Amino acid sequence: MFIGQDIGIDLGTATILVYVKGKGIVLREPSVVAIDKNTNEVLAVGQEARKMLGRTPGNIIALRPLKDGVISDYTITEKMLKYFITKVCGKFVFSPRIMICVPSRVTEVEKKAVIDAANHAGARKVFLIEEPIAAAIGAGIDIGKPYGSMIVDIGGGTTDIAVISLGGSVRSMSLKMAGDKFDEAIIKYVKKARNVIIGERTAEDIKINIGCMFPKTVVERMNVKGRDLTSGLPVEIELTSEEIFEALKPCADIVIEGIYSVLEETPPELSADISERGIYLTGGGGLVYGLDQLIEERTGIPVMIAEDAQSCVAIGTGKALNHIELLEEGNALKIKKF
Repeated sequence: MFIGQDIGIDLGTATILVYVKGKGIVLREPSVVAIDKNTNEVLAVGQEARKMLGRTPGNIIALRPLKDGVISDYTITEKMLKYFITKVCGKFVFSPRIMICVPSRVTEVEKKAVIDAANHAGARKVFLIEEPIAAAIGAGIDIGKPYGSMIVDIGGGTTDIAVISLGGSVRSMSLKMAGDKFDEAIIKYVKKARNVIIGERTAEDIKINIGCMFPKTVVERMNVKGRDLTSGLPVEIELTSEEIFEALKPCADIVIEGIYSVLEETPPELSADISERGIYLTGGGGLVYGLDQLIEERTGIPVMIAEDAQSCVAIGTGKALNHIELLEEGNALKIKKF
């Protein structure tokens, strides 16, 4: 039994991570929910629900209640949050205080949706923190110092690009081009080039195993199964890393353009800091092979992939719990000193 826990939640489009103060990350599960359409009953959440994606009968749907970094299905998000909070906290006397990260350019309406969903899911108080701020803290950057640091956080639904100084975002941009769009690009490429339809999970496996945004010195191959568009029958084909490079190239270009845009608006003094200190890459999407090399080649600025890049936002959210007295309930993080 826990009394008044403080927990941080990385409410990701693809994955939810929960950080408990004093314990670290205690939960990492896909943000997928399976429900019965007839009764509206939740049948499975997280890993169990992800196994059902694309494999459910007519009355059951497995869906992601978050899209492009924000809530697309309020009711299902609330149920999912309640399930994870209960799983982490067990039986509690006092409801937990919860800090949730949101994309940098989230609207007031989208913020309110996150706060309301967390409150109805059992939170005592809800605090928000911008994803790039959380990612920077999680990557080990001292964001309270008077020098510029650039963070590129590529999650499942959004890519958040921000220049941070003195605890706040000086310039930021949120792109709806991230891990899920990388998967979609692979699906479209295989359909167009090979006349084969593959599923979301297969596309994700391809991205992880042979995906690249910079040419590999050794061509890698992978056998995948799908459905032939002409015959309608199951088929197995071999894909190469060169093909996936072609599929992901337009996605990489959009991310690079976003980085250019933020750099162009950055004050000269902070630009000098970034050229000296480099760009920090966080988030699961940042782990696609060669993206760091591509950014470095195009911008001429050193790029570093943060340690445990996938967990940076959750770790940063958790660390920010130690400074909860600096926060205003329901508002984005206002840091004076970290």
